[in-house]
Amino acid sequence: MADTSFPARSSVLAPSAGEVVVGLLGAAVVSIAVNALIALVAGRFVPEGTERMGLAFAEYAPATVLGILLGTLGWYLVRRFARDPRKVLRVLVPAVVVVSWIPDLGILAGGAAPVNSIALILMHTIVAAATVPVLSRVLPLGPR
Repeated sequence: MADTSFPARSSVLAPSAGEVVVGLLGAAVVSIAVNALIALVAGRFVPEGTERMGLAFAEYAPATVLGILLGTLGWYLVRRFARDPRKVLRVLVPAVVVVSWIPDLGILAGGAAPVNSIALILMHTIVAAATVPVLSRVLPLGPR
């Protein structure tokens, strides 16, 4: 059976700006689309009279793009300055995702519906899940 997977980009070659932009746009589109579905479903289960926090498109779409851009900056800096970027990112990415849940849990403690908090936790996780594979392709970490 023929191998149909894409070859890994050489870490020696610098990615073109176009490759990075297209990759990040793809991550943003996927993240926003999945987050829209999560917000739609969660919105159906948030009790009447309860404030929906972060579930409006105007709230989560810009936050999604900002998260992708900040994550990309962090990835770039680790890639550039860490001695073993793969090892650093293996710890840093999950840690940042978990830290991003703190406000989501905070709104739960403040009285938001549990489904609202769970939806936001899922949304943060989706952004990372859509972005990390793109970054590993367009800003590779070098040989394993």
